[in-house]
Amino acid sequence: MMKGLNVRIGIPKEVKTLEGRVGLVPAAVGALVSAGHEVAVQASAGESSGFADAQYTAMGAKILPDAKSVYDAAQLIVKVKEPQPAEVRLLRPDHLLFSYLHLAAEPELTKNLRDIGLTAVAFETVEETNRALPLLAPMSDIAGRIAIQAGAHYLHRPLGGKGILLGGLPAAERGHVVVLGAGVAGGNAVALAAAMGARVTVFDRNRDKLAAMRALGANVTALYPFEHQIREAVKGADLVVGAVLIVGEKAPHLIDAATVGAMEPGSVIIDISVDQGGCIETTRPTTYADPVYTYEGVLHFAVTNMPGAVPKTASQALSAALIPYVSALTQPDWRQNAALRAGINVEGGKIVHPGLLRSLAKM
Repeated sequence: MMKGLNVRIGIPKEVKTLEGRVGLVPAAVGALVSAGHEVAVQASAGESSGFADAQYTAMGAKILPDAKSVYDAAQLIVKVKEPQPAEVRLLRPDHLLFSYLHLAAEPELTKNLRDIGLTAVAFETVEETNRALPLLAPMSDIAGRIAIQAGAHYLHRPLGGKGILLGGLPAAERGHVVVLGAGVAGGNAVALAAAMGARVTVFDRNRDKLAAMRALGANVTALYPFEHQIREAVKGADLVVGAVLIVGEKAPHLIDAATVGAMEPGSVIIDISVDQGGCIETTRPTTYADPVYTYEGVLHFAVTNMPGAVPKTASQALSAALIPYVSALTQPDWRQNAALRAGINVEGGKIVHPGLLRSLAKM
């Protein structure tokens, strides 16, 4: 598909509801242009992140008027979120798509990408040999922090919450936060909740992660995820954060509907795992246009693009992580890069990622 070093790269404007991020910031585009590549950016693609078209042209990019122009011109498509229906129609078999995909929760999109016959590499499944997920990590940093900020906000009584201050204060109890998963997202949620003064209980299978969580402060309890202990902790929680990840697979349900129903009305659930289907049975995807719904009096916040709320911060962090991998993708031998090879979800009309195949087999 891409011969030599001169590759045509396209950066379309994101169209997912209230998604303000951009695939690459101007500085990252400049690095690619300096390496001899052609970069086409859709007009106003970076606007919501604080990057004007003029900043891209100053870095050598070409501004194109609409998405079709960008997709038509490009070999390599770099974008943030999974293609929406209008974007799927613009994809070709010779495209190399590089973005967040979360296909285990998107069977129809999976089928469409397979039928197109392109190669799709998912940010969230690019995996280094030490099992690190370098392109998921920066957004997990943000999502974990947003989970606590949003949770504290929706606990306010005027928004339907039970009316508590997470950190408490003299003569008032601390709020209780339960976090499922002590990875990057969960760890950030625990750190912020603990810093705010909340009483935090976090569950994870990995003892080293539990030790790291416990070291954050005397107000953090770190436990193995036995079902009974999770249920009891959740029932008494003011805020529950779901942050469970199995690479490429649909998230398992760790909390059932009956347990959610036993929580106090006005409690809040934030399910970061919603991108991969959610780790709580009562989770369903929402957008920032209508982010919250209630189940048995419990508020659920399950926005599928949580870092999109802070697009400037998120785009800068994402671009810094992306640039070495985008540069590698411009090389004819990019499949020799083990991390990128692990990230391939769909190729040549076939679904190839093992985790995605396992999830599809369960459907």
